[in-house]
Amino acid sequence: MASDTSTLPRTEPAPAMAAAPATTPSLAERARADGVRFLLALFVDLTGKPCAKLVPVEAADELQDEGVGFAGYAVGAIGQQPCDPDLIAIPDLDSYTPLPWVREGLALVHCDPHVEGRAWHFAPRVILKKLLAEAKAQQLELFAGAEVEYFLVRRDADGTLAPADTKDVEARPCYDARGLTRMYDHLTGISAAMNALGWGNYANDHEDANGQFEQNFAYADALTTADRVITARYLISVLAEQRGMTATFMPKPFADRTGSGMHLHLSLWSDGEPRFPDADDTRGFGLSELAYRFLGGILDHAPGMQAVLAPTVNSYKRTGATSTRSGATWSPRRATYGGNDRTHFVRIPDHHRIELRGGDGSANPYLALAAALAAGLDGIARDVDPGAPGADGVLRPELPPTLLHAVEALAADPVVTAGLDAAGPGVAEYFAALKREEFFDWHGTVGSWEHDRYLTAF
Repeated sequence: MASDTSTLPRTEPAPAMAAAPATTPSLAERARADGVRFLLALFVDLTGKPCAKLVPVEAADELQDEGVGFAGYAVGAIGQQPCDPDLIAIPDLDSYTPLPWVREGLALVHCDPHVEGRAWHFAPRVILKKLLAEAKAQQLELFAGAEVEYFLVRRDADGTLAPADTKDVEARPCYDARGLTRMYDHLTGISAAMNALGWGNYANDHEDANGQFEQNFAYADALTTADRVITARYLISVLAEQRGMTATFMPKPFADRTGSGMHLHLSLWSDGEPRFPDADDTRGFGLSELAYRFLGGILDHAPGMQAVLAPTVNSYKRTGATSTRSGATWSPRRATYGGNDRTHFVRIPDHHRIELRGGDGSANPYLALAAALAAGLDGIARDVDPGAPGADGVLRPELPPTLLHAVEALAADPVVTAGLDAAGPGVAEYFAALKREEFFDWHGTVGSWEHDRYLTAF
């Protein structure tokens, strides 16, 4: 929810890249130059779970040339059975990230899982790369900024979840200077790491709920931003643990408090030039017709996208909330768009970008960006007009009220399912089945709400 000016893409052409050296340093050479002794070879499954092996620098050449193997079924939600061949994680050297703030001598490298020599089509990073390649074939490049919100919590002696800061009790704690100061060591530790890595951290704030924070970093190309979201979650989690806290990206850990979103700021570029701004826009937002068509596609496919943007049972406790202690939920309930107004599914902060506000802290950033790009490209292909903004615009359906409704909307949307299946068939069906099972696992659980409501009601 924070001020997000640094999520703007550049308004001038990208600077020319310096000529590449004759020989690009190997992974081992980079690691040794940074004093790295171990590498986390990391990828995520469809739920966003980070999976890794710890590789000593002595084996870095082997990692680079041959990858490292995983039993895919043991990984989790990545489309494999126990009988299937191993996943081989192949590192992307451009994603190499030293992490001395976590452990001295540690670095991370994002990987693309392969099976029998081919990129595995159930791997989220592989899916996003395929969609980005499709956009590139149309001379379009997606840039993205991401707002990562999270809670810092602890468990009381009776097991009750509570904010880690016991003094964070104000009814409206957003931007509270005292709360920021009490969490100074954690927040500045994350900020220093982000800036040392070149991410351009520009703000760290107390969000709308007690114990909730957001730490913003600059936009980048969509793949880099998705990698950074995963790295940031890992970094925030482990540094919080070192200080005796738990960092959670769960969308709605407290029923009476604002939930955590993952808002995505999106723009399209061609050959280093921005494609969204248009000073002659008669609709008043300074956007090009290309931007409006992209926006129209996202609005048209909003219900089908929600199972990806808000992929857990808990997600719909956030979007379905009617009130919070602070007085606002900050989560959209209908697929509308408008100007600098945070109640919309898509906000237009300025003429450089649009902000997709349907996602939450449980979203897999690779899948979220892939779904948004698939929807937006469809809007461009069909020349979709989003209509007038806000309540005066096209009457669009409400967003799905539960995960089950969202899964059914996904299954009925051929564009979003094709986006998930961009790298190979069966992913959308597998993901939908996974999420239906999650819903019914929750539905089959008897909890305190039912005891309180029904135990002596009849």
